[in-house]
Amino acid sequence: MNVKFMNPFLEAAKEVLQAETQVTVTRGTLSLEKSDLTGHEVTVILSLVGEVQGVVLYGLSIQTSLALVSRIMGQAFTSFDDLARSGIAELGNVITGQASIRLAEAGFASNITPPTLVQGKGAKISTLQFPRIVVPLMTEVGVLTVHIALRQTPANASSDVFVPLLPNAGL
Repeated sequence: MNVKFMNPFLEAAKEVLQAETQVTVTRGTLSLEKSDLTGHEVTVILSLVGEVQGVVLYGLSIQTSLALVSRIMGQAFTSFDDLARSGIAELGNVITGQASIRLAEAGFASNITPPTLVQGKGAKISTLQFPRIVVPLMTEVGVLTVHIALRQTPANASSDVFVPLLPNAGL
């Protein structure tokens, strides 16, 4: 994956988190992951289609989710109810929307899907062997881990469906 697809998401995540929740964001160590199991209690999933295609996952603990949504909504959340889930899904949506604007400004126009929220550590989320760059973003209320699995859409491919290239596919 090209690093120029990663940076817009990390920049957008930092800016949105700071603006919406007034937290300080510190970037952790980047890693590459191929596992299809989530290590997070809460995962927000958004897909991109267009000149860049793939998925972005935002992983958090329930405790971090509650702390962030409490700050966003301006009220204390003690249970991860429908409103809390909606708030965290919308946080992923706003970050991805801001990142897609940055991608478009760099010449890579893409659309994003509505967010999907998966609750449960160890859920299986396959990116079909498409490796993900994983970057933890540390805040004083917990860690938001960004998983980025994106690629530039091949010139001869339809941009309405995400189909990652398999290793040794000859492309």
